[in-house]
Amino acid sequence: MSVSIAIMGLVVGCLVGLTGVGGAALLTPLLIVMGINPSIAVGTDLVYNSITKLFGVSQHWKQNTINFKMVKYLALGSVPSAVIAIGTLHLFPAFHQHQEQIIKHALGYVLTFVAISIIVRVFFDKKFRPNRWQLQPLEQKRTLTILIGVFFGFIVGLTSIGSGSLFAIAMLYLYRMKTSELVGTDIAHAFLLVTVAGILNASFGSVDYMLAANLLIGSIPGVIAGSKLSTKVSAKPLQAVMATILLISGMKLI
Repeated sequence: MSVSIAIMGLVVGCLVGLTGVGGAALLTPLLIVMGINPSIAVGTDLVYNSITKLFGVSQHWKQNTINFKMVKYLALGSVPSAVIAIGTLHLFPAFHQHQEQIIKHALGYVLTFVAISIIVRVFFDKKFRPNRWQLQPLEQKRTLTILIGVFFGFIVGLTSIGSGSLFAIAMLYLYRMKTSELVGTDIAHAFLLVTVAGILNASFGSVDYMLAANLLIGSIPGVIAGSKLSTKVSAKPLQAVMATILLISGMKLI
């Protein structure tokens, strides 16, 4: 076991539990900074994410806080789109030769977007809700929901980032849902998406299983500890700090 990797998993898990910021947005850039090959970092993070989200899906299934119809519409767009993104990087020589640079630049832009979205959510949340999109029933927004899946699914396939954060932001502003249902639906869809993407990356040899195992050893207790502390610590200042860190990381990768 690598103690340093487990500690990193513990810190990331604790921050996720405290702030709700997606683990991939924190973890993938850290792995790249540590010298992990970008494609391995992305593939490993997807597998790691799949396992951690399985526990969340199980809990929300018991609580009946998953909107399965929305999960279906999002997945209809996101899963094929992620498959196309991963396949494009690995199967087309022109992209495969430059995949590390493509992933780095894509990470930079996505991290910057996620950071700005978190800042908007922290400081301007009430100004955006309620809105006319939220008042429409899901069936009227079926095409929009699938298109959201297509767009963000492609990003997740390229970078591993966004299976939680990007989809959660879209769901928050475009759909009228209870917080518990939004979280449960987001986790259930993310589990489907990152599992398919993780399996595909594994088939291309882009997963370090020992790295994923060491991260899980630290992150699972970290998430539990962070979640418990979140009731005693204000999340908004921490989210603002995390958004600033993500913004700096993103701009450095661009």
